[in-house]
Amino acid sequence: MAYPNVQLHINGEWRPARSGRTLPVINPATEEVIGTCAHAGKEDLDEALEAAAKGFAAWKKVSAFDRSKLMRKAADILRSRADAIAEMMTLEQGKPLPEAKMETLAGADIIDWFAEEARRAYGRVIPARAEGVYQLVVKEPVGPVAAFTPWNFPINQVVRKLSGAVAAGCSIIVKAPEDTPASPAELIRCFIDAGLPAGVCNLVYGNPAEISEYLIPHPVIRKVTFTGSTPVGKQLAALAGQHMKRVTMELGGHAPAIVFDDADLDLAAKTLAAAKFRNAGQVCVSPTRFLVQESLYEPFVEKFVAYAKGVKVGNGLEQGTQMGPLVHDRRIPWVDGLMADARQKGADVRAGGERIGNKGYFYQPTVLTNVGKDARMMNEEPFAPVAMIAPFRDFDEVVEEANRLPYGLASYAFTRSAKTANAIASKVESGMMTINHLGLALPEVPFGGIKDSGYGSEGGSEAIEAYLNTKFVSQAGL
Repeated sequence: MAYPNVQLHINGEWRPARSGRTLPVINPATEEVIGTCAHAGKEDLDEALEAAAKGFAAWKKVSAFDRSKLMRKAADILRSRADAIAEMMTLEQGKPLPEAKMETLAGADIIDWFAEEARRAYGRVIPARAEGVYQLVVKEPVGPVAAFTPWNFPINQVVRKLSGAVAAGCSIIVKAPEDTPASPAELIRCFIDAGLPAGVCNLVYGNPAEISEYLIPHPVIRKVTFTGSTPVGKQLAALAGQHMKRVTMELGGHAPAIVFDDADLDLAAKTLAAAKFRNAGQVCVSPTRFLVQESLYEPFVEKFVAYAKGVKVGNGLEQGTQMGPLVHDRRIPWVDGLMADARQKGADVRAGGERIGNKGYFYQPTVLTNVGKDARMMNEEPFAPVAMIAPFRDFDEVVEEANRLPYGLASYAFTRSAKTANAIASKVESGMMTINHLGLALPEVPFGGIKDSGYGSEGGSEAIEAYLNTKFVSQAGL
């Protein structure tokens, strides 16, 4: 298919940047330039802000019932275009085509979920202390939103923020990823084609730091939502805090995956290996530190290594590909640096550990053992197809290791014991835990972290609250 030259969307118009400036888009499987995306400047941002202010003034007056109907239509349009959008995503991001299509269809489910939440943003009546007094709690849209999204899930990360804002009655400016611009643009096109009024959703690309530093302090913006790395998230949260902006932060993780000695060994190894190498490990909830009780340790390592060696790595458009490339050339030296540090500190490489070929940003599925706790990869989010497996003796030891890092996004555990499952769920410090299966990131369940992994939820009934203000009204009869 022909990859599009991606434009900005501002005030109901798809257009280039006023300066005409563009950025190249590179296919990570071939290293070829496949298209361009418009690079917004200050004048484009000013127009987007003006449009968002006008869009909010109009959209907040639209009933929740009508907002919901429009969103349902957008979801249906997205489903009808899933094949074409998935191909664009694979071209720009690299993930296997079936994963790209699954992400696109899951995006439609998320829109449907928020469409229903729009109709259920309930207030309440509080019993008064005096006769003739009514005490009401009402929910109102917070205002124009600035949303910043990453490249690893180009639709999934945008659709949660966009759907939450639109459902609540807010307008939004989406700063989508420059590495993967086409698929989020097509997602937004589904909303526009469903009838979303001009100014309610605006789309920009450009220099991330310049855009965030301009949008976040601007008085038009009332809410900031960001998905990305912890260091950048802390900077943006601090900037938002200076201007008292509402903030949702979904930041990095370093998820422990705990396998107790009574676990189903085959299930644990297969499930966790599949989760590790999905999207080449470029997943914020990816399991990274595999902690296996001593009696199962060696059998688990053997099965995990066999799985890693059997993963078919290649172009995501080719049939049978199970893992695509890393997203851009900067990821290769990053992973190589982590590997060199681990090797220097005594780690054993049981599988992988090298780049594949010299064309495309492919990296071998990698498994390491005996990785010291002082190694960088045991302390910094790898965001790569790299698994570190270590043994543990008892419950207290594994809890201490699971909670050692400042991250707290996702966690995993495998055990046949209900008592152990309940105990580990209560002791591990994370926003999410899934036990004996992969149960994260469904539209209807909370999605978010604690500690350095951020705050706020982008899933479940909690998600729409981030886009609503709570107002108390007390009225006495005259």
